[in-house]
Amino acid sequence: MKKELIGVAMLLATSLLPVEASTQKTRTENDFLNNPIDHPEDYYSHHSMGCLLLQECKDGVVELTSISDLEKYYGKNYSAHKEFNQLIQILNQVGSKVYIAPSDYFPPLNRGVYHTVSNNFYLNDAFMHREGVLMSVMRHEGWHAAQDCMGGTIDNNIIAIIKPEEEVPQFWKEMVERTYPKNVRPWEAEAAWAGRTEGMTVDALNACATGAMWEVYEPTPLTRKYLVDEGYIKE
Repeated sequence: MKKELIGVAMLLATSLLPVEASTQKTRTENDFLNNPIDHPEDYYSHHSMGCLLLQECKDGVVELTSISDLEKYYGKNYSAHKEFNQLIQILNQVGSKVYIAPSDYFPPLNRGVYHTVSNNFYLNDAFMHREGVLMSVMRHEGWHAAQDCMGGTIDNNIIAIIKPEEEVPQFWKEMVERTYPKNVRPWEAEAAWAGRTEGMTVDALNACATGAMWEVYEPTPLTRKYLVDEGYIKE
């Protein structure tokens, strides 16, 4: 498995929204005076997302440690306490933090992004007030963290698919064909599947946290070859 191939997926480990409308908040330039980019010219783009991922842009960014942080952020209650808190807990355990950030940092239609370098992921606050969207994106981006783990360790910059492509339901393969470039679809198809399947991401992250990733999930032949070549597992 070549790093160049995996690197493409790394850059696009995101959750996109093809049809739903957002409730994007309106902000003024004064809200972003402490960020090293100009508002609004540099915002709503990959440039502002890069600034966010590198943690150079921090204004308005809030770390989530439990569902109560999100309830405080929006001033509303959620019902998915158990799974959300499980995801946060296990993500923190494997070395990933979760943040919610103003929509201004995200390109249009982007609901969230996982960063394989920092291992953190960021949620777009224009969409997370809706519990169904929130849990879908949490599972989706959490699955990318598990893919990072499958690629050797969450501390590297490589992600690998977890499920054999033939096991991914055709529905999710067809869905990502409409929203993602061809070279990242295998990663995004299974992440989309996980995003709509309760407990799937929690299970994968638990396997990562316990060091049993390659026992619970048999690596694909190409991934296994990479893991052997890099010394992560024995033949």
